[in-house]
Amino acid sequence: MKTVAVVLEEMGRPAPYAKSKPLQLEDLELTPPDECEVLVEIVAAGLCHSDLSVINGSRPRVMPMVLGHEAAGIVREVGPGVRDFQPDDHVVFSYVPVCGRCTCCQSGRAALCERGAVANTEGSLLSGKRHFSRSNGQELHHHLGVSAFSQYTVAAEESLVKISKSLPLDKAALFGCAVMTGVGAVVNTAKIQAGQSVAVFGMGGVGLSSIMGARASGAFPIVAVDLLDAKLALAKKAGATHAVNASDHDAVEAVKNITGGGASVTFEAVGSEVVLAQAYAATARGGKTVCMGLPHPSKMLSIPAVSLVAEERTILGSYMGSSVPRRDIPRFIDMYEAGLLPVDLLQSSTLKLSDINAAFDDLAAGTVARQTVLM
Repeated sequence: MKTVAVVLEEMGRPAPYAKSKPLQLEDLELTPPDECEVLVEIVAAGLCHSDLSVINGSRPRVMPMVLGHEAAGIVREVGPGVRDFQPDDHVVFSYVPVCGRCTCCQSGRAALCERGAVANTEGSLLSGKRHFSRSNGQELHHHLGVSAFSQYTVAAEESLVKISKSLPLDKAALFGCAVMTGVGAVVNTAKIQAGQSVAVFGMGGVGLSSIMGARASGAFPIVAVDLLDAKLALAKKAGATHAVNASDHDAVEAVKNITGGGASVTFEAVGSEVVLAQAYAATARGGKTVCMGLPHPSKMLSIPAVSLVAEERTILGSYMGSSVPRRDIPRFIDMYEAGLLPVDLLQSSTLKLSDINAAFDDLAAGTVARQTVLM
């Protein structure tokens, strides 16, 4: 069948992207789903810094690629052997296909699925296959098993989570990355307890979701740190009790003053080794520093090594919120529907596929939380 999709031919074109146009709309061929694969009509897809990091080359991937990884849609066809899905099911994508059989999956660490990581690195589905191609026969790679910036996509059934049809799909898409990562980091990685103090550095979609998760977990105080007052105002609506503009104040000292010496848990949601060092410096003795952002692979973190022992400090990485998608996406949706997670705050604007280059300029400028492509 035919599909219209956004293709990234090469990484590293200069900003502004509205001018350099690294993303091009193309008419592509999409082959039918094979064994244990599913054809999905994409209804909504979010723009995320993980997409931007592929565009600018800080998160290298194989090229050319159909980009996008945060999405929701409707099942249109299932391949042989698919047991959990049928046509007309509503689904959210998981950007790590969870095989369920590797050591990590069997130990409850689905975000680290070994087979999923290999497939994502190779730009294929879990089976090793690719379904997008140009009219000349050239295959294109899948982005994280999803390739959300396309009218239709084929995914492994292990990349899908069935959801209720009552949830609008433009809201559902946000649970595939921003909410799963941010809330998951709070409840799965850090395991926040009521009354613990929290500071979150970076108020994008993931950072704001962490604020929501911290509030739902009973944390206090909850300090939001960012460079823009507009995003800090959004953080207050999401549940932050205090806001610090890092362009006007020493963020580390401000967090220490608010929390009485340092936050019990700090979260870094920027993807910067400099901000991660600030988050670590703002963490209390005996506390945890959780890194959710993805710095460039060449960047290194420098901290006082003695503090790890003398202050019993912990640094934790959190990929995909340490989530098990089929467990966590439905429960986070339940929390949203119960009024515990104000996820609607994340959606800054909606757009068409044809507007996507300019939308990534807005994302790079840090002025938006989550923009959603509606197909």
